[in-house]
Amino acid sequence: MMQENTMDNKNTDLSFLKIDRNAPRVDDGGGKKKIILFSSVGAVLVIAVVAIFTFNSASSAEYVELGTVALTTPAQENAVLAASGYIVAQRKAAVASKGTGRLEYLGVIEGDRVKTGQIIGRLESSDVEASLGQAKANLSVARAGLEQALAEREDATANFGRQTTLFAQNSISRAEYDGANARYKRAIAGVSSAEASIKFAEANVRSAEVQLEYTLIRAPFDGVVLTKNANVGEVISPFGAAAGSRGAIVTVADMTSLEVEADVSESNIEKIKEGQPCEITLDAYPEQRYPGFVNKIVPTADRAKATVLTKVRFSQLDERVLPEMRAKVNFLSDAKKQETKNSEPKISVPASAVTTRDGQKIVFVVKGDIVEEKAVTLGEIMGSRIEVKQGLSSGEKVVLRPAETLKTGTKITTEK
Repeated sequence: MMQENTMDNKNTDLSFLKIDRNAPRVDDGGGKKKIILFSSVGAVLVIAVVAIFTFNSASSAEYVELGTVALTTPAQENAVLAASGYIVAQRKAAVASKGTGRLEYLGVIEGDRVKTGQIIGRLESSDVEASLGQAKANLSVARAGLEQALAEREDATANFGRQTTLFAQNSISRAEYDGANARYKRAIAGVSSAEASIKFAEANVRSAEVQLEYTLIRAPFDGVVLTKNANVGEVISPFGAAAGSRGAIVTVADMTSLEVEADVSESNIEKIKEGQPCEITLDAYPEQRYPGFVNKIVPTADRAKATVLTKVRFSQLDERVLPEMRAKVNFLSDAKKQETKNSEPKISVPASAVTTRDGQKIVFVVKGDIVEEKAVTLGEIMGSRIEVKQGLSSGEKVVLRPAETLKTGTKITTEK
């Protein structure tokens, strides 16, 4: 039996176990996974290369400190102290009327120049004028009464003289003599009363004239009208006491009294003194320099700001200087007074930006993220800066304390 099974196995066809190498392959998904894996690895390698390149580029940029080319003056660089403030008129008045009434005339507007005593406004004054007319009439009556009293005294004096002579001759009675004497005394008293009436009437006239003057609004000093606060037809009253009324009609300032009021820190107040020379610059006209001096150091401090108010007067003024303009003040040492009196702004750079290459003075100007070497022609030294006569423009950025390895085209960075 076992022999039969063995023979059967030998006769079995095993050809189906051969591998057909020409048959088409069936993709089971493994190939796609390999492609994705290779792609991921490639992307990581690219990112790594870019990161390494970027890191190397950043690390290759040289760290520098930058300064600015600017317009400066010797005074700015040699000043012992700088402060800012505003221009304030030291002589300024809100002009109003002492009387109350409706404004019927206003002869000025903003910017007009006025003279001392000039009538710039007028209130309705018909009632005051009527009172003045009545006072003058009473004065005329009083003067006429004085003339009458003088005539009566003259007649009484003559009569009393005659009666005295007759009484001495016993030609008249005592009663007649006493009557003449009483009339004489009444005439003298009448003259005194008439004179007093005249003085009273004159006082009434003066009072009415003052009331009329109160309706006229005059300029208190030579100056310029800064603001107009009322219009014709509005009611004006002293201090604007009544509801709906106006107080001041205009504000006038003496333009020759303009000063810069600057706040100086308490810690720096010892650096300045009265009479110290200064240079004043206005934000409105930065190219113009005005000479000045410390006029007053107010003897009190502002505890909230820890500053002391300092008033700086202009040595020279022009019409462009206006109240409330912002100003900067450079307080100068006496030694620099003449040197900086008429100084003009000059292009300058920090002295540390200038270096020497091949016997020539140069600076490194920043152009984007690289530097460019520029030859310069230098002028006077102004404190920590130096004048550049040729080679640079205001506003350019320059490298401070350039290294020996720095050259045109070198990449730079300002971050460590």
